[in-house]
Amino acid sequence: VQLVESGGGLVQPGGSLRLSCAASGRTFGTYAMGWFRQAPGKEREFVAAISRSGGRTYYADSVKGRFTISRDNAKNTVFLQMNSLNDEDTAVYCCAARDTSYLGNVYSAAGQYQYWGLGTQVTVSS
Repeated sequence: VQLVESGGGLVQPGGSLRLSCAASGRTFGTYAMGWFRQAPGKEREFVAAISRSGGRTYYADSVKGRFTISRDNAKNTVFLQMNSLNDEDTAVYCCAARDTSYLGNVYSAAGQYQYWGLGTQVTVSS
């Protein structure tokens, strides 16, 4: 599967962005999806994950209550709605996919994902 992110950009502190990740292929519903981010000079970190069906989600503590992950299996797309952004959210955001037979599983470790997009830059600055 190929993953292409979009929706990044420059936003002021307190603002919002909605990231999208479009997947190729006809088996999107068999993939659990995740979002990760990497800031300059820092290691890649987990942001959010969603199960194949979309019925289960999981968030990093740093974004809980501010970010929402969702998916539209009919459109082969996963989203990340980001609200109340601050400068610590500045990073390249990448989506990832894992082929799984488990409908309800979510995955928070980068090594659990098989496919990655190239990422989209999010910059929070006044």
